[in-house]
Amino acid sequence: MTESVTSAALPDARAGKPFLEVKDLQVHFPTDDGLVKAVNGLSFTLERGKTLGIVGESGSGKSVSSLAIMGLHKGSRAQVSGEIWLDGSELVSMSVPEIRRLRGRQVAMIFQDPLSAMHPFYRVGDQLTEAYLVHNDAPKAVAKKRAVELLDRVGIPSPQKRFDDYPHQFSGGMRQRAMIAMALMCDPQLLIADEPTTALDVTVQAQILDLMMDLQKEFNSAIIMITHDLGVIAQMTQDVVVMYGGRVVETGNVRDIFYRPEMPYTWGLLGSIPRVNRSGDGRLKSIRGTPPSLINLPKGCPFQPRCDYQQYVEGHSCVDELPELLQIATGGHRVRCHIDSEKRKQLFAEQIKPKL
Repeated sequence: MTESVTSAALPDARAGKPFLEVKDLQVHFPTDDGLVKAVNGLSFTLERGKTLGIVGESGSGKSVSSLAIMGLHKGSRAQVSGEIWLDGSELVSMSVPEIRRLRGRQVAMIFQDPLSAMHPFYRVGDQLTEAYLVHNDAPKAVAKKRAVELLDRVGIPSPQKRFDDYPHQFSGGMRQRAMIAMALMCDPQLLIADEPTTALDVTVQAQILDLMMDLQKEFNSAIIMITHDLGVIAQMTQDVVVMYGGRVVETGNVRDIFYRPEMPYTWGLLGSIPRVNRSGDGRLKSIRGTPPSLINLPKGCPFQPRCDYQQYVEGHSCVDELPELLQIATGGHRVRCHIDSEKRKQLFAEQIKPKL
């Protein structure tokens, strides 16, 4: 059964077809040790001009999902099923040449590490112009003008001069800005940002996030923000998908996730956010244990081995049965947990919220 994640903050998605709709996406990788089930039944929708956050620990399936939307698993050993509809086009069934024509023009990605994503042997400007010329029948002079304009737009000083620099001559923040410029060369309608502020200091991080929000307003792009940083999610997104073990465990608008969360895993993520007003000894509370093996996923709730609240469930449901992703309120707030919803609300109000 497909478990649909409908964005509450996006009324247009109910009026007609959403701009992006992911239905029951599954991405598995055969290995010598077994089948790695990286993504299992991911579904969500997104409209133009809106931002969806996908959050979770490393190995939860965030980046694998984004690569599937980009069609970058094609030609590999990955087993991809489900549906990905982008502005009326179904991407999973597309051939490599077909999706290559869409990539860059309709959907683009800001990769996690710009130093490895950009070719070290080619000048930054040449890489930007190539991204433009692939999709546009235009002279190189036009492509260069577009590249210089975007380098200036993303805040690169002396863009005409830095056009001829190599990636190693840029600082980390400047490389990230150049990656954003490259992604925007053809005005894509969907922008996927995979940990766009990793390894950047807080000042540069704030500048990058402000830049992305400004550019979204200018181009009316839809954005998928993939991160483990809930602070970035709170600042950037309207709706949030929380993933664990390749599955969605909670989803809703940003206020649902931050002020009315009901999944114990989400409680753990919220407890790990640094706060200047934190009471007690000021220590961050980590989630005990480690994420599950994606080859040998638990039979029941994927979070069960690390959950501190399974005593509130009668019997062995947490161990034996995978909980369904159920809607718990109007507006699309959904949770995958065996604990009764009223009990979860009580636990959050009495035990979790006072510590946040």
